Amino acid sequence: MSRVFRSAFFVALFAGLVGCSTPPKQASIPVAKSPEVRVKVIAFNDFHGNLRQPSLRVPIADATQPTGLRFEPAGGVEQFAAVVAEMKSRNQNNVVVSAGDMIGATPLLSALFKDEPTIEAMNLVGVDFHAVGNHEFDYGVAHLKRLREGGCALNAKTQQPDCGGRAPYKGAKFGFLAANTVVEATGNTLFPAYGIREFEGVKVGFVGLTLEGTAALVRPGGTTGVKFANEVETLKRLVPILRTQGVNTIVVVIHEGGSQTGDLNSCTDFTGVGRDLAIAFPPEIDVVVQAHTHRFYICPDVGGKLVTSAGSNGTSVTEIDLVLNRSTGRVVKRDARNVLVKPDGAKAPALTQLLDQYVPLAAPLENRVVARVANELPALFNDQGESALGNLIADAHLAATQAPDRGGAVIAFNNPGSLRAPIVPGADGAVSYGALFRTQPFQNDLIVLNLTGKQIRTLLEQQFNSGPGSRNRLLSVSTGFNYTWDASKPVGDRIVAGSMKLNGVAIVPDLQYRVASNSFMAGGNEGLDVMKEGRDRQTSVGDLEALVEFLEPSVVGAPYSAPALGRVRRLN
Repeated sequence: MSRVFRSAFFVALFAGLVGCSTPPKQASIPVAKSPEVRVKVIAFNDFHGNLRQPSLRVPIADATQPTGLRFEPAGGVEQFAAVVAEMKSRNQNNVVVSAGDMIGATPLLSALFKDEPTIEAMNLVGVDFHAVGNHEFDYGVAHLKRLREGGCALNAKTQQPDCGGRAPYKGAKFGFLAANTVVEATGNTLFPAYGIREFEGVKVGFVGLTLEGTAALVRPGGTTGVKFANEVETLKRLVPILRTQGVNTIVVVIHEGGSQTGDLNSCTDFTGVGRDLAIAFPPEIDVVVQAHTHRFYICPDVGGKLVTSAGSNGTSVTEIDLVLNRSTGRVVKRDARNVLVKPDGAKAPALTQLLDQYVPLAAPLENRVVARVANELPALFNDQGESALGNLIADAHLAATQAPDRGGAVIAFNNPGSLRAPIVPGADGAVSYGALFRTQPFQNDLIVLNLTGKQIRTLLEQQFNSGPGSRNRLLSVSTGFNYTWDASKPVGDRIVAGSMKLNGVAIVPDLQYRVASNSFMAGGNEGLDVMKEGRDRQTSVGDLEALVEFLEPSVVGAPYSAPALGRVRRLN
Protein backbone atom coordinates (compact mmCIF):
# COMPACT_ATOMS: atom_id res chain seq x y z
CA MET A 1 0.00 0.00 0.00
CA SER A 2 1.54 3.28 -1.04
CA ARG A 3 2.18 6.02 1.49
CA VAL A 4 -0.33 8.30 -0.24
CA PHE A 5 -3.01 5.63 -0.26
CA ARG A 6 -2.40 4.71 3.40
CA SER A 7 -2.69 8.39 4.41
CA ALA A 8 -5.96 8.79 2.56
CA PHE A 9 -7.26 5.56 4.09
CA PHE A 10 -6.56 6.63 7.68
CA VAL A 11 -7.99 10.11 7.10
CA ALA A 12 -11.17 8.55 5.82
CA LEU A 13 -11.28 6.08 8.70
CA PHE A 14 -10.77 8.83 11.25
CA ALA A 15 -13.47 10.91 9.69
CA GLY A 16 -15.80 7.94 9.84
CA LEU A 17 -15.07 7.32 13.48
CA VAL A 18 -15.61 10.94 14.35
CA GLY A 19 -18.87 10.87 12.48
CA CYS A 20 -19.97 7.83 14.39
CA SER A 21 -19.16 9.46 17.71
CA THR A 22 -21.42 12.52 17.04
CA PRO A 23 -24.96 12.14 18.46
CA PRO A 24 -27.67 12.28 15.82
CA LYS A 25 -29.58 15.57 15.54
CA GLN A 26 -32.94 15.63 17.23
CA ALA A 27 -35.95 16.84 15.26
CA SER A 28 -36.84 20.48 16.14
CA ILE A 29 -40.03 20.88 18.13
CA PRO A 30 -42.24 23.70 16.76
CA VAL A 31 -43.02 26.43 19.29
CA ALA A 32 -46.74 26.66 19.84
CA LYS A 33 -48.16 29.99 18.78
CA SER A 34 -50.11 31.99 21.29
CA PRO A 35 -53.85 31.72 20.72
CA GLU A 36 -53.97 35.52 20.83
CA VAL A 37 -52.51 38.32 18.69
CA ARG A 38 -51.97 41.71 20.26
CA VAL A 39 -52.38 44.83 18.10
CA LYS A 40 -51.79 48.46 19.03
CA VAL A 41 -53.77 51.18 17.23
CA ILE A 42 -52.31 54.66 17.74
CA ALA A 43 -54.82 57.38 16.92
CA PHE A 44 -55.18 61.14 16.79
CA ASN A 45 -57.43 63.69 15.16
CA ASP A 46 -57.85 67.36 14.23
CA PHE A 47 -54.12 68.09 14.16
CA HIS A 48 -54.73 71.25 12.09
CA GLY A 49 -51.08 71.76 11.25
CA ASN A 50 -50.03 72.58 14.82
CA LEU A 51 -46.34 71.88 14.39
CA ARG A 52 -45.61 73.98 17.45
CA GLN A 53 -47.38 74.02 20.79
CA PRO A 54 -50.90 75.48 20.45
CA SER A 55 -52.49 77.92 22.89
CA LEU A 56 -54.67 75.23 24.43
CA ARG A 57 -55.07 73.57 27.81
CA VAL A 58 -56.00 69.91 28.31
CA PRO A 59 -58.38 68.76 31.10
CA ILE A 60 -56.61 66.48 33.61
CA ALA A 61 -58.33 64.79 36.55
CA ASP A 62 -57.33 66.52 39.80
CA ALA A 63 -59.26 65.93 43.02
CA THR A 64 -57.65 69.01 44.62
CA GLN A 65 -59.52 71.33 42.24
CA PRO A 66 -63.13 72.46 42.91
CA THR A 67 -64.19 71.19 39.47
CA GLY A 68 -62.17 67.99 39.74
CA LEU A 69 -60.09 69.12 36.77
CA ARG A 70 -56.93 71.07 36.15
CA PHE A 71 -55.83 72.31 32.75
CA GLU A 72 -52.32 71.76 31.42
CA PRO A 73 -50.53 73.01 28.30
CA ALA A 74 -49.81 70.35 25.70
CA GLY A 75 -48.64 69.75 22.16
CA GLY A 76 -45.75 70.29 19.76
CA VAL A 77 -45.02 67.96 16.87
CA GLU A 78 -41.52 67.06 18.13
CA GLN A 79 -42.99 65.76 21.39
CA PHE A 80 -46.02 64.30 19.59
CA ALA A 81 -43.75 62.20 17.38
CA ALA A 82 -41.77 61.00 20.40
CA VAL A 83 -44.96 59.84 22.14
CA VAL A 84 -46.01 57.89 19.03
CA ALA A 85 -42.55 56.34 18.70
CA GLU A 86 -42.60 55.20 22.32
CA MET A 87 -45.98 53.56 21.82
CA LYS A 88 -44.73 51.80 18.70
CA SER A 89 -41.70 50.46 20.53
CA ARG A 90 -43.94 48.44 22.85
CA ASN A 91 -45.63 46.41 20.13
CA GLN A 92 -44.37 45.78 16.61
CA ASN A 93 -47.97 45.01 15.60
CA ASN A 94 -48.97 48.65 15.37
CA VAL A 95 -50.79 51.02 13.06
CA VAL A 96 -51.11 54.83 13.25
CA VAL A 97 -54.38 56.42 12.14
CA SER A 98 -55.63 60.01 11.82
CA ALA A 99 -59.33 60.89 11.93
CA GLY A 100 -59.33 63.96 9.72
CA ASP A 101 -58.52 67.68 9.72
CA MET A 102 -54.82 66.99 9.75
CA ILE A 103 -54.60 70.10 7.59
CA GLY A 104 -56.75 73.17 7.06
CA ALA A 105 -57.28 76.01 9.57
CA THR A 106 -53.56 75.73 10.23
CA PRO A 107 -51.07 78.16 11.82
CA LEU A 108 -48.91 80.23 9.52
CA LEU A 109 -45.91 77.89 9.72
CA SER A 110 -47.94 75.25 7.89
CA ALA A 111 -50.34 77.41 5.89
CA LEU A 112 -47.64 79.61 4.38
CA PHE A 113 -46.30 76.52 2.61
CA LYS A 114 -49.76 75.19 1.68
CA ASP A 115 -49.65 72.63 4.52
CA GLU A 116 -46.83 70.66 2.94
CA PRO A 117 -44.79 70.83 6.20
CA THR A 118 -47.59 69.07 8.07
CA ILE A 119 -47.76 66.20 5.59
CA GLU A 120 -43.97 65.90 5.70
CA ALA A 121 -44.12 65.85 9.50
CA MET A 122 -46.69 63.06 9.46
CA ASN A 123 -44.51 61.07 7.07
CA LEU A 124 -41.81 61.22 9.75
CA VAL A 125 -44.28 60.36 12.52
CA GLY A 126 -45.17 57.23 10.57
CA VAL A 127 -48.89 57.64 9.92
CA ASP A 128 -50.43 54.67 8.11
CA PHE A 129 -54.01 55.77 7.34
CA HIS A 130 -55.66 59.19 7.30
CA ALA A 131 -59.43 59.59 6.99
CA VAL A 132 -60.09 62.95 5.35
CA GLY A 133 -62.21 65.49 7.26
CA ASN A 134 -64.04 68.62 6.21
CA HIS A 135 -61.00 70.93 6.44
CA GLU A 136 -59.06 68.79 3.98
CA PHE A 137 -61.38 70.35 1.37
CA ASP A 138 -60.74 73.99 2.36
CA TYR A 139 -58.81 74.66 -0.84
CA GLY A 140 -60.55 72.22 -3.13
CA VAL A 141 -60.26 68.66 -4.36
CA ALA A 142 -57.30 69.30 -6.69
CA HIS A 143 -55.27 70.78 -3.84
CA LEU A 144 -56.07 67.80 -1.61
CA LYS A 145 -55.06 65.31 -4.28
CA ARG A 146 -51.77 67.15 -4.79
CA LEU A 147 -51.01 66.98 -1.08
CA ARG A 148 -51.54 63.23 -1.27
CA GLU A 149 -49.67 62.56 -4.51
CA GLY A 150 -46.95 65.24 -4.47
CA GLY A 151 -45.85 67.93 -6.87
CA CYS A 152 -45.54 71.67 -6.46
CA ALA A 153 -48.49 74.05 -6.28
CA LEU A 154 -49.44 76.17 -9.26
CA ASN A 155 -48.24 79.76 -9.31
CA ALA A 156 -51.31 82.03 -9.17
CA LYS A 157 -49.99 84.24 -11.99
CA THR A 158 -48.34 81.77 -14.35
CA GLN A 159 -50.52 78.74 -13.51
CA GLN A 160 -47.36 76.65 -13.69
CA PRO A 161 -45.96 74.43 -10.90
CA ASP A 162 -43.83 76.58 -8.60
CA CYS A 163 -41.79 75.08 -5.77
CA GLY A 164 -40.92 78.48 -4.32
CA GLY A 165 -37.21 77.76 -4.42
CA ARG A 166 -37.60 74.62 -2.29
CA ALA A 167 -37.12 71.00 -3.24
CA PRO A 168 -40.13 69.48 -5.05
CA TYR A 169 -42.81 68.31 -2.65
CA LYS A 170 -42.96 64.49 -2.56
CA GLY A 171 -46.46 63.96 -1.15
CA ALA A 172 -47.79 61.72 1.60
CA LYS A 173 -46.25 58.33 2.35
CA PHE A 174 -49.48 57.22 4.02
CA GLY A 175 -52.87 56.32 2.63
CA PHE A 176 -55.80 58.72 2.50
CA LEU A 177 -59.18 57.04 3.13
CA ALA A 178 -62.56 58.40 2.00
CA ALA A 179 -65.22 55.70 2.02
CA ASN A 180 -68.18 58.07 1.68
CA THR A 181 -66.56 60.77 -0.49
CA VAL A 182 -67.78 60.00 -3.99
CA VAL A 183 -66.57 61.56 -7.24
CA GLU A 184 -69.76 62.55 -9.03
CA ALA A 185 -68.37 62.03 -12.53
CA THR A 186 -67.29 58.42 -11.94
CA GLY A 187 -69.15 57.15 -8.89
CA ASN A 188 -65.84 56.02 -7.37
CA THR A 189 -64.54 57.17 -4.02
CA LEU A 190 -62.04 60.04 -4.11
CA PHE A 191 -59.52 57.91 -2.18
CA PRO A 192 -59.72 54.23 -1.16
CA ALA A 193 -62.59 53.37 1.17
CA TYR A 194 -60.53 51.21 3.49
CA GLY A 195 -57.15 49.69 4.17
CA ILE A 196 -56.26 46.23 5.51
CA ARG A 197 -53.30 45.36 7.70
CA GLU A 198 -52.25 41.81 8.58
CA PHE A 199 -50.69 41.04 11.96
CA GLU A 200 -49.28 37.52 12.42
CA GLY A 201 -51.77 36.23 9.89
CA VAL A 202 -54.77 38.08 11.34
CA LYS A 203 -56.35 40.82 9.21
CA VAL A 204 -57.66 44.12 10.58
CA GLY A 205 -59.68 46.51 8.44
CA PHE A 206 -59.62 50.32 8.72
CA VAL A 207 -62.50 52.27 7.15
CA GLY A 208 -62.15 56.04 6.72
CA LEU A 209 -65.21 58.32 6.73
CA THR A 210 -66.00 62.00 6.99
CA LEU A 211 -69.29 63.48 8.14
CA GLU A 212 -72.11 63.47 5.61
CA GLY A 213 -72.54 67.22 6.05
CA THR A 214 -68.99 68.09 4.99
CA ALA A 215 -70.08 70.25 2.04
CA ALA A 216 -71.90 72.63 4.40
CA LEU A 217 -68.73 73.18 6.42
CA VAL A 218 -66.40 74.12 3.57
CA ARG A 219 -66.01 77.37 1.67
CA PRO A 220 -67.95 77.46 -1.62
CA GLY A 221 -66.16 75.50 -4.32
CA GLY A 222 -64.15 73.39 -1.91
CA THR A 223 -66.15 70.23 -2.59
CA THR A 224 -67.02 70.82 -6.23
CA GLY A 225 -67.20 67.49 -8.06
CA VAL A 226 -67.68 65.29 -4.99
CA LYS A 227 -70.59 64.33 -2.76
CA PHE A 228 -70.78 62.74 0.67
CA ALA A 229 -72.81 59.61 1.32
CA ASN A 230 -74.49 58.62 4.57
CA GLU A 231 -72.00 57.22 7.05
CA VAL A 232 -74.14 54.35 8.35
CA GLU A 233 -75.27 53.18 4.91
CA THR A 234 -71.69 53.29 3.66
CA LEU A 235 -70.56 50.99 6.47
CA LYS A 236 -73.43 48.59 5.93
CA ARG A 237 -72.25 48.20 2.34
CA LEU A 238 -68.58 47.79 3.22
CA VAL A 239 -68.80 45.29 6.09
CA PRO A 240 -69.72 42.29 3.84
CA ILE A 241 -66.92 43.26 1.43
CA LEU A 242 -64.38 43.22 4.24
CA ARG A 243 -65.74 39.93 5.54
CA THR A 244 -65.17 38.24 2.17
CA GLN A 245 -61.50 39.29 2.44
CA GLY A 246 -61.09 37.56 5.78
CA VAL A 247 -61.40 40.66 7.94
CA ASN A 248 -63.16 40.01 11.23
CA THR A 249 -61.90 43.06 13.17
CA ILE A 250 -62.97 46.47 11.85
CA VAL A 251 -61.83 49.89 13.05
CA VAL A 252 -63.80 52.89 11.80
CA VAL A 253 -61.86 56.16 11.61
CA ILE A 254 -64.42 58.93 11.20
CA HIS A 255 -64.36 62.70 11.17
CA GLU A 256 -67.40 63.17 13.38
CA GLY A 257 -67.75 63.12 17.14
CA GLY A 258 -69.50 63.99 20.36
CA SER A 259 -68.70 65.61 23.68
CA GLN A 260 -68.43 64.77 27.38
CA THR A 261 -67.77 66.72 30.57
CA GLY A 262 -64.93 64.80 32.25
CA ASP A 263 -61.17 64.67 31.85
CA LEU A 264 -59.29 63.47 28.80
CA ASN A 265 -59.90 59.78 29.65
CA SER A 266 -63.52 60.02 30.73
CA CYS A 267 -66.87 59.38 29.09
CA THR A 268 -69.09 61.50 31.34
CA ASP A 269 -72.51 62.36 29.88
CA PHE A 270 -71.34 61.46 26.37
CA THR A 271 -73.65 63.06 23.82
CA GLY A 272 -73.75 64.23 20.23
CA VAL A 273 -73.76 62.94 16.69
CA GLY A 274 -70.73 60.78 17.41
CA ARG A 275 -72.64 58.82 20.03
CA ASP A 276 -75.66 58.40 17.76
CA LEU A 277 -73.52 57.16 14.88
CA ALA A 278 -71.60 54.67 17.01
CA ILE A 279 -74.89 53.14 18.15
CA ALA A 280 -76.23 53.02 14.59
CA PHE A 281 -73.09 51.48 13.07
CA PRO A 282 -73.27 47.76 12.24
CA PRO A 283 -72.48 45.42 15.16
CA GLU A 284 -69.45 44.09 13.29
CA ILE A 285 -67.61 47.36 14.04
CA ASP A 286 -65.25 46.98 17.00
CA VAL A 287 -63.61 50.40 17.44
CA VAL A 288 -64.68 53.90 16.37
CA VAL A 289 -61.96 56.57 16.32
CA GLN A 290 -63.73 59.94 16.23
CA ALA A 291 -62.92 63.62 15.62
CA HIS A 292 -64.39 66.99 14.57
CA THR A 293 -65.66 68.21 17.95
CA HIS A 294 -62.13 68.67 19.36
CA ARG A 295 -63.12 66.83 22.54
CA PHE A 296 -61.27 64.22 24.55
CA TYR A 297 -63.00 60.96 25.50
CA ILE A 298 -62.54 57.24 25.99
CA CYS A 299 -65.91 55.47 25.94
CA PRO A 300 -65.51 51.71 26.51
CA ASP A 301 -68.95 50.67 25.28
CA VAL A 302 -71.20 52.72 23.03
CA GLY A 303 -73.53 50.43 21.17
CA GLY A 304 -71.03 47.62 21.67
CA LYS A 305 -68.08 49.65 20.30
CA LEU A 306 -65.04 51.24 21.89
CA VAL A 307 -65.24 54.96 20.98
CA THR A 308 -62.32 57.38 21.32
CA SER A 309 -61.21 60.92 20.53
CA ALA A 310 -57.86 62.63 21.23
CA GLY A 311 -59.03 66.24 21.44
CA SER A 312 -57.23 68.38 18.87
CA ASN A 313 -54.05 70.09 17.70
CA GLY A 314 -51.70 67.28 18.69
CA THR A 315 -52.26 67.71 22.42
CA SER A 316 -52.79 64.00 23.06
CA VAL A 317 -52.49 60.61 21.40
CA THR A 318 -54.92 57.73 21.84
CA GLU A 319 -53.34 54.33 22.56
CA ILE A 320 -55.72 51.47 21.75
CA ASP A 321 -54.72 47.91 22.63
CA LEU A 322 -56.61 45.06 20.98
CA VAL A 323 -56.34 41.36 21.76
CA LEU A 324 -57.47 39.24 18.81
CA ASN A 325 -58.28 35.54 18.69
CA ARG A 326 -55.77 34.03 16.29
CA SER A 327 -58.23 31.46 14.96
CA THR A 328 -61.28 33.65 14.44
CA GLY A 329 -59.62 37.04 13.95
CA ARG A 330 -62.13 38.61 16.33
CA VAL A 331 -61.55 41.01 19.22
CA VAL A 332 -61.56 39.32 22.62
CA LYS A 333 -60.32 42.28 24.63
CA ARG A 334 -59.88 46.01 24.03
CA ASP A 335 -58.59 48.93 26.05
CA ALA A 336 -57.69 52.57 25.37
CA ARG A 337 -56.31 55.69 26.96
CA ASN A 338 -55.41 59.23 25.91
CA VAL A 339 -51.79 60.16 26.58
CA LEU A 340 -50.90 63.82 27.11
CA VAL A 341 -48.25 65.27 24.81
CA LYS A 342 -46.12 67.20 27.31
CA PRO A 343 -44.35 70.29 25.95
CA ASP A 344 -41.29 69.49 28.09
CA GLY A 345 -41.26 65.83 27.03
CA ALA A 346 -38.78 64.01 24.83
CA LYS A 347 -38.42 65.28 21.25
CA ALA A 348 -38.03 63.33 18.02
CA PRO A 349 -34.84 64.63 16.33
CA ALA A 350 -36.18 64.16 12.81
CA LEU A 351 -39.06 66.50 13.56
CA THR A 352 -36.72 69.06 15.08
CA GLN A 353 -34.73 69.01 11.85
CA LEU A 354 -37.92 69.53 9.83
CA LEU A 355 -38.90 72.56 11.90
CA ASP A 356 -35.40 73.95 11.56
CA GLN A 357 -35.95 74.01 7.79
CA TYR A 358 -39.25 75.87 7.84
CA VAL A 359 -39.13 78.19 10.87
CA PRO A 360 -36.49 80.55 9.42
CA LEU A 361 -38.45 80.81 6.16
CA ALA A 362 -41.66 81.83 7.94
CA ALA A 363 -40.12 83.96 10.70
CA PRO A 364 -39.94 87.40 8.98
CA LEU A 365 -43.67 87.43 8.25
CA GLU A 366 -44.77 85.48 11.30
CA ASN A 367 -42.94 87.65 13.82
CA ARG A 368 -43.85 91.06 12.38
CA VAL A 369 -45.71 93.06 15.05
CA VAL A 370 -49.03 94.22 13.60
CA ALA A 371 -50.95 95.19 16.74
CA ARG A 372 -50.85 95.97 20.43
CA VAL A 373 -53.74 95.00 22.66
CA ALA A 374 -54.44 95.89 26.27
CA ASN A 375 -55.66 92.45 27.36
CA GLU A 376 -56.08 88.91 26.12
CA LEU A 377 -59.06 88.53 23.79
CA PRO A 378 -60.58 85.09 24.48
CA ALA A 379 -62.73 83.18 22.02
CA LEU A 380 -65.00 82.02 24.86
CA PHE A 381 -68.69 82.89 24.64
CA ASN A 382 -70.73 84.13 27.59
CA ASP A 383 -74.25 83.02 28.51
CA GLN A 384 -75.70 85.63 26.18
CA GLY A 385 -73.90 84.03 23.23
CA GLU A 386 -71.32 86.80 22.78
CA SER A 387 -67.52 86.91 22.86
CA ALA A 388 -64.97 89.74 22.98
CA LEU A 389 -62.93 88.20 20.16
CA GLY A 390 -66.00 87.73 18.01
CA ASN A 391 -66.97 91.37 18.44
CA LEU A 392 -63.49 92.47 17.41
CA ILE A 393 -63.64 90.36 14.25
CA ALA A 394 -67.09 91.69 13.32
CA ASP A 395 -65.93 95.28 13.89
CA ALA A 396 -62.85 94.72 11.77
CA HIS A 397 -64.93 93.26 8.95
CA LEU A 398 -67.35 96.16 9.06
CA ALA A 399 -64.58 98.75 9.08
CA ALA A 400 -62.92 97.09 6.07
CA THR A 401 -66.10 96.99 3.98
CA GLN A 402 -67.82 100.30 4.83
CA ALA A 403 -66.29 102.32 1.98
CA PRO A 404 -68.48 102.35 -1.15
CA ASP A 405 -65.70 100.84 -3.27
CA ARG A 406 -65.34 97.99 -0.77
CA GLY A 407 -69.02 97.16 -0.55
CA GLY A 408 -70.72 99.87 1.52
CA ALA A 409 -71.56 97.58 4.45
CA VAL A 410 -73.57 98.83 7.45
CA ILE A 411 -73.64 95.56 9.45
CA ALA A 412 -71.17 92.67 9.71
CA PHE A 413 -71.81 89.16 11.01
CA ASN A 414 -69.19 86.52 11.77
CA ASN A 415 -69.63 82.80 12.50
CA PRO A 416 -68.12 81.48 15.75
CA GLY A 417 -66.41 78.55 14.02
CA SER A 418 -64.01 80.98 12.36
CA LEU A 419 -62.49 81.95 15.72
CA ARG A 420 -59.67 79.42 16.01
CA ALA A 421 -57.51 80.82 18.81
CA PRO A 422 -57.54 83.66 21.34
CA ILE A 423 -55.37 86.71 20.81
CA VAL A 424 -52.74 86.54 23.55
CA PRO A 425 -50.43 89.59 23.63
CA GLY A 426 -46.80 89.59 24.68
CA ALA A 427 -45.59 91.29 27.83
CA ASP A 428 -45.64 94.69 26.11
CA GLY A 429 -49.00 94.06 24.45
CA ALA A 430 -47.42 93.18 21.12
CA VAL A 431 -49.29 90.85 18.76
CA SER A 432 -47.58 89.32 15.74
CA TYR A 433 -48.95 88.56 12.31
CA GLY A 434 -48.59 84.88 13.13
CA ALA A 435 -50.78 85.30 16.22
CA LEU A 436 -53.55 86.95 14.21
CA PHE A 437 -53.22 84.21 11.60
CA ARG A 438 -53.83 81.59 14.29
CA THR A 439 -57.03 83.45 15.17
CA GLN A 440 -58.28 83.72 11.57
CA PRO A 441 -56.47 81.10 9.46
CA PHE A 442 -59.05 80.39 6.75
CA GLN A 443 -58.06 83.14 4.31
CA ASN A 444 -61.67 83.80 3.36
CA ASP A 445 -62.74 86.78 1.30
CA LEU A 446 -65.27 89.19 2.76
CA ILE A 447 -68.51 89.34 0.79
CA VAL A 448 -70.94 92.26 1.00
CA LEU A 449 -74.54 91.61 -0.02
CA ASN A 450 -78.07 92.92 0.39
CA LEU A 451 -80.42 91.40 2.98
CA THR A 452 -83.80 92.77 3.98
CA GLY A 453 -84.62 93.34 7.63
CA LYS A 454 -86.84 90.25 7.46
CA GLN A 455 -83.96 88.17 6.07
CA ILE A 456 -81.65 89.43 8.82
CA ARG A 457 -84.13 88.17 11.39
CA THR A 458 -84.26 84.83 9.58
CA LEU A 459 -80.46 84.70 9.69
CA LEU A 460 -80.47 85.22 13.45
CA GLU A 461 -83.13 82.54 13.88
CA GLN A 462 -81.19 80.06 11.74
CA GLN A 463 -78.17 80.28 14.01
CA PHE A 464 -80.16 78.27 16.61
CA ASN A 465 -80.63 75.25 14.37
CA SER A 466 -77.93 72.58 14.19
CA GLY A 467 -75.18 75.11 13.70
CA PRO A 468 -73.31 77.39 16.05
CA GLY A 469 -76.25 78.62 18.10
CA SER A 470 -77.10 75.14 19.31
CA ARG A 471 -74.41 75.65 21.96
CA ASN A 472 -75.16 79.36 22.53
CA ARG A 473 -72.15 80.29 20.42
CA LEU A 474 -73.94 82.89 18.38
CA LEU A 475 -73.01 84.93 15.36
CA SER A 476 -70.84 87.88 16.32
CA VAL A 477 -72.36 91.24 15.33
CA SER A 478 -70.62 94.52 14.58
CA THR A 479 -70.80 97.68 16.65
CA GLY A 480 -74.07 99.59 16.36
CA PHE A 481 -76.21 96.49 15.85
CA ASN A 482 -77.96 94.77 18.75
CA TYR A 483 -80.88 92.47 19.46
CA THR A 484 -82.49 90.33 22.19
CA TRP A 485 -83.31 86.63 22.07
CA ASP A 486 -85.51 84.49 24.31
CA ALA A 487 -84.09 81.07 25.23
CA SER A 488 -87.50 79.85 26.39
CA LYS A 489 -88.97 80.17 22.90
CA PRO A 490 -88.83 77.40 20.29
CA VAL A 491 -86.19 77.44 17.60
CA GLY A 492 -87.43 79.69 14.80
CA ASP A 493 -89.14 82.14 17.15
CA ARG A 494 -86.40 83.30 19.51
CA ILE A 495 -85.62 86.81 18.28
CA VAL A 496 -87.70 89.25 20.33
CA ALA A 497 -89.93 91.34 18.07
CA GLY A 498 -88.69 94.88 17.59
CA SER A 499 -85.39 94.23 19.38
CA MET A 500 -83.16 94.37 16.31
CA LYS A 501 -81.69 97.85 16.03
CA LEU A 502 -78.95 99.56 14.05
CA ASN A 503 -77.50 102.63 15.75
CA GLY A 504 -80.61 102.85 17.91
CA VAL A 505 -83.07 102.66 15.00
CA ALA A 506 -85.32 99.62 14.65
CA ILE A 507 -84.57 97.36 11.69
CA VAL A 508 -87.28 97.73 9.04
CA PRO A 509 -88.48 94.36 7.64
CA ASP A 510 -88.76 95.48 4.00
CA LEU A 511 -85.69 97.73 3.90
CA GLN A 512 -82.50 96.37 2.37
CA TYR A 513 -79.25 96.54 4.32
CA ARG A 514 -75.69 95.98 3.10
CA VAL A 515 -74.31 93.10 5.16
CA ALA A 516 -70.70 91.89 5.30
CA SER A 517 -69.63 88.32 6.13
CA ASN A 518 -66.86 85.95 5.22
CA SER A 519 -67.27 83.87 2.09
CA PHE A 520 -67.96 80.74 4.13
CA MET A 521 -71.00 82.33 5.73
CA ALA A 522 -72.06 84.02 2.51
CA GLY A 523 -72.30 80.59 0.93
CA GLY A 524 -75.04 79.62 3.38
CA ASN A 525 -72.97 77.15 5.38
CA GLU A 526 -73.73 75.93 8.94
CA GLY A 527 -77.44 76.04 8.21
CA LEU A 528 -77.48 79.77 7.41
CA ASP A 529 -79.42 79.20 4.20
CA VAL A 530 -80.86 82.70 3.99
CA MET A 531 -77.41 84.03 3.12
CA LYS A 532 -77.78 82.37 -0.28
CA GLU A 533 -80.61 84.81 -0.98
CA GLY A 534 -78.35 87.84 -0.58
CA ARG A 535 -78.36 90.09 -3.64
CA ASP A 536 -75.86 92.45 -5.30
CA ARG A 537 -72.84 90.58 -3.99
CA GLN A 538 -69.46 92.25 -4.00
CA THR A 539 -66.18 90.57 -3.09
CA SER A 540 -64.13 92.80 -0.83
CA VAL A 541 -60.82 92.32 1.03
CA GLY A 542 -59.62 89.18 2.82
CA ASP A 543 -60.78 88.53 6.38
CA LEU A 544 -57.27 88.48 7.85
CA GLU A 545 -56.30 91.56 5.87
CA ALA A 546 -59.28 93.34 7.42
CA LEU A 547 -58.23 92.33 10.94
CA VAL A 548 -54.63 93.46 10.45
CA GLU A 549 -55.80 96.74 8.94
CA PHE A 550 -58.17 97.38 11.84
CA LEU A 551 -55.57 96.76 14.55
CA GLU A 552 -52.49 98.24 12.88
CA PRO A 553 -53.00 101.79 14.26
CA SER A 554 -52.47 100.32 17.74
CA VAL A 555 -48.84 99.54 16.91
CA VAL A 556 -47.86 103.19 17.39
CA GLY A 557 -50.98 104.45 19.14
CA ALA A 558 -53.00 103.37 22.15
CA PRO A 559 -53.32 99.58 22.60
CA TYR A 560 -56.63 98.15 21.43
CA SER A 561 -59.15 97.61 24.22
CA ALA A 562 -62.17 95.45 23.58
CA PRO A 563 -65.46 97.33 23.97
CA ALA A 564 -67.94 96.23 26.60
CA LEU A 565 -70.17 93.28 25.74
CA GLY A 566 -73.89 93.77 25.42
CA ARG A 567 -74.67 93.72 21.72
CA VAL A 568 -76.60 90.50 22.25
CA ARG A 569 -79.06 90.15 25.13
CA ARG A 570 -80.65 86.93 26.32
CA LEU A 571 -83.92 86.47 28.13
CA ASN A 572 -84.56 83.37 30.27
